[in-house]
This record gives sequence, structure tokens and C-alpha cells, in this order.
Amino acid sequence: MKWRTHPSDVLPLWVAEMDVRLAPPVSEALHQAIDAGDTGYPAGTEFAEAISVFASRRWGWDGLAVERTAIVPDVMMGVVEILRLITDPGDAVVVNSPVYAPFYAFITHDSRRVIEAPLGQDLRIDLGTLEEAFKRARSGGRNAAYLISNPHNPTGVVHSPEELAAVAALARNYGVRVVSDEIHAPIVLPGAKFTPYLSVPRSENAFALTSASKAWNLAGLKAALAIAGPDAADDLHRMPEEVSHGPSHLGIIAQTAAFRDGEEWLDALLHGLDANRALLGKLLAEHLPGVGYTAPQGTYLAWLDCSHLALDSSGGPEGLATVSDLAGPARMFLDKARVALSSGHVFGAGGAGHVRLNFATSQANLTEAITRMGRATHAD
Repeated sequence: MKWRTHPSDVLPLWVAEMDVRLAPPVSEALHQAIDAGDTGYPAGTEFAEAISVFASRRWGWDGLAVERTAIVPDVMMGVVEILRLITDPGDAVVVNSPVYAPFYAFITHDSRRVIEAPLGQDLRIDLGTLEEAFKRARSGGRNAAYLISNPHNPTGVVHSPEELAAVAALARNYGVRVVSDEIHAPIVLPGAKFTPYLSVPRSENAFALTSASKAWNLAGLKAALAIAGPDAADDLHRMPEEVSHGPSHLGIIAQTAAFRDGEEWLDALLHGLDANRALLGKLLAEHLPGVGYTAPQGTYLAWLDCSHLALDSSGGPEGLATVSDLAGPARMFLDKARVALSSGHVFGAGGAGHVRLNFATSQANLTEAITRMGRATHAD
């Protein structure tokens, strides 16, 4: 999709997919399964066990209990199923805008309401704003949930243990159930450290979802893991059986191999992404000096403030646009620079005038893209 959506003269730096080869352990596991004819139904707990061992080794978190997990088709389908367990149609789900655009669609398509708690000027969670959103969400005594992106997409912010602990305290005080999307958890760059939401105090009734799909580039090999805190296990056990029929058997094999044996490859990837992050900063300073940019702590996504370009950022109400919609700077960069980026307005309040750029590509592609974008802003 990344390379076929646009004409061949367009450099695609939009959808969250990396330009990398498969990690050898993943490739080997898939070849072994195919050679053995192992294309049947999935079984067992090896996937959850691999993630649990990875979490302990990588993050020092020993609280991922295999018996409190469920395999789901992917992270967003898992989010939807969990929200169905803990909220009812018409209930509110709080999000920190600007945030991953499908949050809006998946929440509203399942008859829940979105309440935005915009990030602060520093692109981090504003606890005062979040508290007000929790109050609104719980008004009338209704159930409410908070869907957090950890690390945050599109800003690349990695939430600190102190921030997450404060969030958990607020959520418990207001009776809001937390669902943490941790799909980018393994992609934390040098200078930051990932904190699993379920590892902080007062998170016992929350949920987390994770997958190897982003860190090891396995989006087409469907599988993810839903994890319940100790006080949420009974809710997770109510998940309908048919949900577990959605993941791909080969996806589970591939993702298990990634978490179990792919750490050396991941470390090399993070080294390359760190180099690309530094290169991006230099290129922006040289070719697009007026664009606002805070180097991301995690993910391979850069959130660029192009509002100084004074372009029309219309494209439908914020938060209701589709991921494929383009407006403002993203439209201009596609038309004039032949560079495809994600349009900021689809990420909700605070997104207009911004673009999201995927820097998980070759340095040649990254250099060419930013050079083209710089020329486009100076064209008559």
C-alpha cells in the first residue's frame, strides 16, 4: 500500500510501514512453517510467553501474566473489542489529540463518543485538561474509557513513568477505564525508555495491547496481544470466542519469532532510526527552517508544524476526516514536491497545519524528500 497508493514519481513517507527487509529469525520461522505445511489453526501460548520474556528483559517488567492475555487480530480490533467489554453505546472515550487518526473512526463506528483532551504546547499529556475530559466523560454516571497512545502517535513522545502514574491516579479517581495502545513500544530511540502502562501504580484495572507489527514491519502478518491488569482479568475473559479466530497462524508464528529471537535485529534497526532522526533534523534546518519540529523520542514518525506556510488546512471537521484525506501542507507537498505525507488534520484537534512524516526509509530517500519539500516552499 505504501508504495502503490501514489504514482511512481511520488516518494511515500506517510503510512507507518518501514522500508526494511525481514528480520532473519522471522523469515526463518516462516520458511520452516511453510516447508512443514504448518498452515492450520493457531494453538498454545508461545506468543504471549515470548512477549512476557521480552518485556522482562527489555523493560524490566515482570507483570505480564500469560493467563491474563488474549490473542486478537490486531491492535485496533483488540481496542474495539475491549471497549465493547467496558463501555456501552453512547459512552465516551477520551483521547489525547492530535492522535492516531483511526482512533476516531473505530470509536465512533462502534457508537461511542470521542472526547478530546488536547496535548499541551510541549506535545505531552496535560493533566488538567485530561481531568476535565474525565469529568465530562463520566457526567451522568455513564461508563467511560481513556484510549492512550503509548508511545504517542503522531508526536513520538514517550510517556514517562511519572506521567503514566499520574494518569492512572486520575483514571482511578474518576472511574475511567484505561486502554493503552502500545504497538510502538519496542521502538524507543536512544535517550528515552518505554514504560508499560500496566507497570505503574493504580493501573490494575486497565488493559494494554501490543504487537510486533510496527517494530518488525509485520503489518501484513496479523496478530496482536491484549493484556489485562489483575483487576481486569474477568473483563478480558468475557471477550467473545470468535475474536480469537481472527489472527493469522503465520502471523502468530512470525511475531512470536520477532519477540523471542529478533532483539539483535531490533537494536540494529533502532541504531539506524536514530541516525535518520538526526539526519532529518539537519535536513529540516537546511531546507525547511521555518517548520516546527521536536525530535521524537520513539516511533519512526516526525510531527512537523507547517502552519507558518499559511496554507488552507481545510479538509473536513477535525477528527472526522479519513486517513486518506489530504489538506493544507500535505496536499501542497504531494502536488508540488511529489512527497506523500499524512495530513495533520485527520489526527484531530491541533492537527491542522501539520504533517506526519515517516523517516523509516533510506537516507537517500529522506534527503531527496526533504530537498524536494524545501524547493516546493520556495516555488513561485
